Amino acid sequence: MVQGTSSGAGKSTLVAGLCRVLARRGVRVAPFKPQNMSLNSAVTADGGEIGRAQALQAIAARTEPRTDMNPVLLKPSSDTRAQVILCGKPYADLEAGKFFSLKEKLLPEVLAAFARLCEQFEAVIVEGAGSPAEVNLRASDIANMGFAEAADCPVLLVADIDRGGVFAHIVGTLDCLSLPEQNRIEGFVINRFRGDRRLLEPGIAWLQEKTGKPVLGVLPYLHGLALDAEDALPEPAPRKDSAFVVAVPVYPRISNHTDLDALRATPGVEVRFIGPGQALPHADLIVLAGSKNTRADLEHLRREGWDDAILRHLRYGGKLVGLCGGMQMLGRWIHDPDGVEGVPGSSRGLDLLDLETSLRPQKQLRNVSGTVLPGSRHAAAFSGYEIHMGVSHGAALERPALRVGEQPEGARSEDDRVLATYVHGLFDRAEACAALLAWAGYCGAPGIGLEAQREASIERLADQVEAELDLDRLLPSLDVKPCASAS
Repeated sequence: MVQGTSSGAGKSTLVAGLCRVLARRGVRVAPFKPQNMSLNSAVTADGGEIGRAQALQAIAARTEPRTDMNPVLLKPSSDTRAQVILCGKPYADLEAGKFFSLKEKLLPEVLAAFARLCEQFEAVIVEGAGSPAEVNLRASDIANMGFAEAADCPVLLVADIDRGGVFAHIVGTLDCLSLPEQNRIEGFVINRFRGDRRLLEPGIAWLQEKTGKPVLGVLPYLHGLALDAEDALPEPAPRKDSAFVVAVPVYPRISNHTDLDALRATPGVEVRFIGPGQALPHADLIVLAGSKNTRADLEHLRREGWDDAILRHLRYGGKLVGLCGGMQMLGRWIHDPDGVEGVPGSSRGLDLLDLETSLRPQKQLRNVSGTVLPGSRHAAAFSGYEIHMGVSHGAALERPALRVGEQPEGARSEDDRVLATYVHGLFDRAEACAALLAWAGYCGAPGIGLEAQREASIERLADQVEAELDLDRLLPSLDVKPCASAS
């Protein structure tokens, strides 16, 4: 099990790297995360929903993502409330305090999912959540040491040196653990190092002497990895050569912002995530991403004045795409009579498409493929997935944005400046990305195949894990040795 001294220490990335290292050697390996909290999720082959990071780790393991890889997924709809996804399906919407009382009931489900993976795979690499040093969350813990103790799982602790204080993070984490938990940690990995390695050696020697535990590797800072984010927004990376600017308003419960990854990787395209207090810049395309609380996020969008900026953008000839919750915002009304995402009621939409949406307790989960912009000169094949709790109806749907199989999907405005769909991952295939950019005004844009970029990044990551980690000590029972094919 890989645990971290903090969120963002590199747990997800290290698990992905270890999964690929083992898969290279023909080991049947699977990732596992007992409990995840993320608004970036994926649809599995068995029709459930898991954290997007675990889907990426499954790809690294060269196996199909399945619900057992992330049995508990929390999707926050406010600062104190979240939807609980259990074994791939919606289970409950709970306030934070009530979830803590539920954890004891969830542990058997978590252990059962882990046992099923252990029966089907030769190795399972487990990822913790946050940090095991969060003593306020220790009661009935199922995410870190609580799981490790129940499953009798050895632990590797990873820490991020780039943010500073790496030795204090490691020693402080150990000090917050009980003696049996400390004994369960077999060693440390220092992540995101840059500089002269010789300057780090005295610190490593001090750490090993103080803790009596080995540093099993130092991973370098790897720039430009095209890996799906677990939840955090990507760091801004302005481009001087930007021929085409995409603006993305960031509302509080933005979800599946990984939909923009392919655009971010496209030469000549700059994606700008616009946060609170920031004005929407002049852009060629605005994308309204998904949301876990569409009505509340729509009100946030209005408070920021982004609604007026969107109207001005369209008046000056810009294009607009709404994805999932973003599509719902573009309609006339959003109705939530059952309080699926919060307080029951209805909210006026942006009134840019003639459609209305009703939120329902039943979640739509499916992987899809088909044609984007059917019937137009830009038509191209796409593949993606749907995760939503809304059903939309209205005249705008008679001008579909996509065709899924033989069925129309989504909507386009009469003036063809607005496109909306429930499909995530719309830009991921090179031909679909190029077609949508051409529709938006960037003709001749090179389509970027996100799958190929992701695969190259996983291989690059695994190469570094091979080169920098002491795999003989880390995974002695699997006979994992660096091989000549690793570059």
